[in-house]
Amino acid sequence: MARDPDRTSGQKPRPAFITGGSSGIGLALAERLAGKGHDLALFARRRGALEEARDSLVSKFPGRRIEIFSVDVSEGDEVGAAVAAAVERMGAPGWAIANAGIARPGLFMEQPLEDHLEQMRTNYFGALQFSRDCVQAMAAAGGGRLVFVSSGAAFFGIHGYSAYAPSKFAMRGLAEVLRVELAPHDISVTLAYPPDTDTPQLVMESKTKPAATKAITAGGGLWPAGRVAEKIVAGADRGKFIVAPGLQMGLLARFHSVLAPALRSWQAGIVRKHHTP
Repeated sequence: MARDPDRTSGQKPRPAFITGGSSGIGLALAERLAGKGHDLALFARRRGALEEARDSLVSKFPGRRIEIFSVDVSEGDEVGAAVAAAVERMGAPGWAIANAGIARPGLFMEQPLEDHLEQMRTNYFGALQFSRDCVQAMAAAGGGRLVFVSSGAAFFGIHGYSAYAPSKFAMRGLAEVLRVELAPHDISVTLAYPPDTDTPQLVMESKTKPAATKAITAGGGLWPAGRVAEKIVAGADRGKFIVAPGLQMGLLARFHSVLAPALRSWQAGIVRKHHTP
């Protein structure tokens, strides 16, 4: 299990770099890690939202240094430049959390190709670029923790998520490989599967959900972002590879291969009820 080198050296903990850090789970993770003594580098698209997040964090944690970087994670060159700037200002990260993501549900025969490409660029390639840039500095500094924030859509195909699910399946595959490859560098890898969480992203996602998809994903309840962040940080701190908060995510994480046939059949019944020839 990887360690956070600064935690045992008596020095100040190294900073946490977080994409999608201006709202939702990303901001909640920032609050959690600031409370544990980490300075923060937050990466997100909207400058205004980043400034609001920074001001909120500074007021809650006046001793922490908060740097913000307005960047589109789907643009590889922007990500590389932003991570390099953060490392130059703050040093190598002790935590790197690939949290930024978008979900735009829709029907495969109706969604434009650009929706598929954008979600893959943001959710997978954005996480790939960010993690690759961070672990170079992290390894040179002696190790750390790399966290990928995935989704239950990475366990099995869900109606309406043909543009989103492949990006999360790809993230899962990347994390599986890096778990092995980065261990000799004392970098632990954690793959988090949050349940439905009360965030601005979920509100946006709901706007384009097909009716059948709404029925399939209903009933699970919403978790507060702070509670999800608590579970992710605690699991990563213990060096856990899979963090799946809640009963539903926990069952899927352990038994998705066994449950998948029954879940496909259940989905098919719902889709038939909502299908209009």
